[in-house]
Amino acid sequence: MEFVKKNSFILKAAIFATGFAGIVAEYVLSTLATYFIGDSIFQWTMIVSLMLFCMGLGSRLSKRITKNLIQNFLFLEVTLSVLVAFSSVLVYTLAAFTTYYEVVIYLLSMLIGLLIGLEIPLVVRINKEYDDLKTNISSILEKDYYGSLLGGVFFAFIGLPIIGLSYTPFILGLINFFVAGIVLYRFKDKLTKPRLHRLYYTLSIVLVVLVTGISFTNPIIAWGEQTKYKDKVIYSEQTKYQNIVLTEWKDEHWLYLNGNLQFCSIDETMYHEPLVHPVMQLYSKPQNILILGGGDGCAVRELLKYPSVKTIDMVDLDGKMTDLGKNHPVLIDINQGSMSSSKLSIYNKDAYIHLEHDNSTFYDIIIIDLPDPRSVELGRLYSHEFYSLCNRKLRPNGILITQAGSPYFATKAFKCIEKTMASANFTTIPMHNQVLSMGEWGWIIGMKNKNITKPELKKRLESLQFSNVSTKWINTEAMKLVTSFGKDSYLNKNASENIEVNKIHNPVLYRYYLKGNWDLY
Repeated sequence: MEFVKKNSFILKAAIFATGFAGIVAEYVLSTLATYFIGDSIFQWTMIVSLMLFCMGLGSRLSKRITKNLIQNFLFLEVTLSVLVAFSSVLVYTLAAFTTYYEVVIYLLSMLIGLLIGLEIPLVVRINKEYDDLKTNISSILEKDYYGSLLGGVFFAFIGLPIIGLSYTPFILGLINFFVAGIVLYRFKDKLTKPRLHRLYYTLSIVLVVLVTGISFTNPIIAWGEQTKYKDKVIYSEQTKYQNIVLTEWKDEHWLYLNGNLQFCSIDETMYHEPLVHPVMQLYSKPQNILILGGGDGCAVRELLKYPSVKTIDMVDLDGKMTDLGKNHPVLIDINQGSMSSSKLSIYNKDAYIHLEHDNSTFYDIIIIDLPDPRSVELGRLYSHEFYSLCNRKLRPNGILITQAGSPYFATKAFKCIEKTMASANFTTIPMHNQVLSMGEWGWIIGMKNKNITKPELKKRLESLQFSNVSTKWINTEAMKLVTSFGKDSYLNKNASENIEVNKIHNPVLYRYYLKGNWDLY
């Protein structure tokens, strides 16, 4: 009787571990898809849905396995072990050579779901010797669901933020491997000697493969990333929120987040000067400034040129990014050590939540230097509700500016941001500039003053003088250029039609962005 209980316990523990590893593997693939492809809600929905579908397909196919149930379960487990362990390395490597890595991500998700779907009915059938039908099915499914819950908790609090996407899959692979080893040891008496030797041989090879993979994961991923970027990678880190890469060519440097260029040291002033100086010149002696994003420190550098500034609050979700801006010698050189200023306070929080919960601080200027709205989550920071929060945090005549992507490559998105900001009671003016490394880029300025019209605000911008501040590029002549768009070009002529305001319950902006003219970039 004790023997029967132990065998049944081992099988249920195996399903618990498989549920744990399987759900974490899907979360890893969903996160990779978000980083590499974007549109996180779509990626998570499709990958998890495909996994569940393939689990059902695997369950259906399992009825074709009529013999050697324990042996087949063990072969499925070691196959799952290798597949899961190398999923992240495979995606990172392929991303360096092809744009079809999303196919691999989805294929891996389907294969993992198929293998898990094959495994669960096999364990139910093996365990029928030890439990009656009612207890057998309920207890096996129970352990699978419990394992999935623990897997989700593990991924959220340990796997992604601490272990990272490189090594978490190998932990899952080892879990599947040890499950196979324990089941093999416990049920070896039910296997013939030839099959037993074959399984011992298979497990030995898989163990060597896993250990080798763990040893070479970082060099492989580093090689893959270096192949992806044309310049030398001098810093790379996968944080809880994004992939940060810093590259170098001669004396110049490029910063990338999730593979998207944020700035190049050659021409970053052509981005950061229009972001900061027009709004600072519009407001008479601004004292309290809020920056949302901007963890590289370049916007802070420009703000510190104004003696009137007393406090700068920076809200940037990723603490790794703000630490890099504060401590990395390359970024310190670019931002002139601005991140260590006594005037600066850094909050590593979600910008929306920060504004929603802070009811005591008000600002003269709010500068939004966030990534492009390529997903629903980022689009939330370009919404009517978000701009309304910003309006509430600004003093009378306060000014808001946001980077708004490209007015030519994502025209509808650009116009949507302006329309959305205007819906939150701002008088708005769009601006643009040719940033050599990034192409044509744009910003939207919003003033909290119902008494000023768009023509009046534009006229004020065009007449700004910059004699009181040291700049490398921007001047009065430049302001006439950045506020002028001419006639709508061919790319723009239909862009204003049926543009909706971006709202949290109606997130249209990210769709406008993704459907832009990026193939012309």
